[in-house]
Amino acid sequence: MSLGTTAKWTPREVGELLVESLPYIQRFANRIIVVKYGGNALAGSDEATAIQSFARDIALLRAVGMKPVVVHGGGPQISAMMERLGKKPEFVDGLRVTDAETIEIASMVLLGHVNPQIVNAINSYGAHAVGISGQDAALLRVRQRDTRLGFVGDIASVDTTVIHSVLNDGAVPVIATIGSDGHGQAYNVNADTAAAAIAGALGAQKVIFLTDVPGVLRDRSDVQSLVAQATRDEIAEMIRTGIIDGGMIPKVESCLHALDAGVPDAHILDGRVEHVLLIELFTEAGVGTMLVKGST
Repeated sequence: MSLGTTAKWTPREVGELLVESLPYIQRFANRIIVVKYGGNALAGSDEATAIQSFARDIALLRAVGMKPVVVHGGGPQISAMMERLGKKPEFVDGLRVTDAETIEIASMVLLGHVNPQIVNAINSYGAHAVGISGQDAALLRVRQRDTRLGFVGDIASVDTTVIHSVLNDGAVPVIATIGSDGHGQAYNVNADTAAAAIAGALGAQKVIFLTDVPGVLRDRSDVQSLVAQATRDEIAEMIRTGIIDGGMIPKVESCLHALDAGVPDAHILDGRVEHVLLIELFTEAGVGTMLVKGST
């Protein structure tokens, strides 16, 4: 729903919608909300339109007193740049094989293109945003995952000092998921994994993963089979029985890692839906799938 089409709404309906959002605005005031935004979560007709829509929502969250933290990847953009440079992307178990040349390309794309694009878009809507690399101030300290993958890192520790510094200045941190080891070597880090780890380290109220599907589906061919809410035990059972498979497994595993780190709930939303963040956070109905640690 877009309030830009208020001609279809009576003044009373608009007022009721705004009043409905009040308790949620109050509940989440001064709370940290980590939002993972990736290359597949494109809500508009093109990348620029999608990022503008996303940036407007982030600016609104900040304007009403929430503390959004954006964690982004850029897999499709990295692959596109590799192909432009004549280098074929390779994957093992869904993870990008990252040799010395590829980590340079990934750093160039994430830090030189995607991160500034998101930062500038948020700034254009009046919320101050600051771009951060996972390498800054040892934010993401990593270790090599697998020699077959090259410079792909698992997170060993998260130092939130630089994030809190940005938040304390009233700005929105926008984090590119390039980490480094103890010797300063750069590593590509899965953005879902990074978002979960950062949310846990920050003591976030929520972590939200924007993707290109409606959420967890009991039947992938039926959007009406959306699982609106589930516990970690129910999710584990759906993985065991094959209801959750393929690319959704690492997504829900990241959600579970966040829950285990103390984040109260995690959400998987369809980032292609315009203003999906606002609908989820500020309305009773909500959208997507919410994962909680305890009983539903």
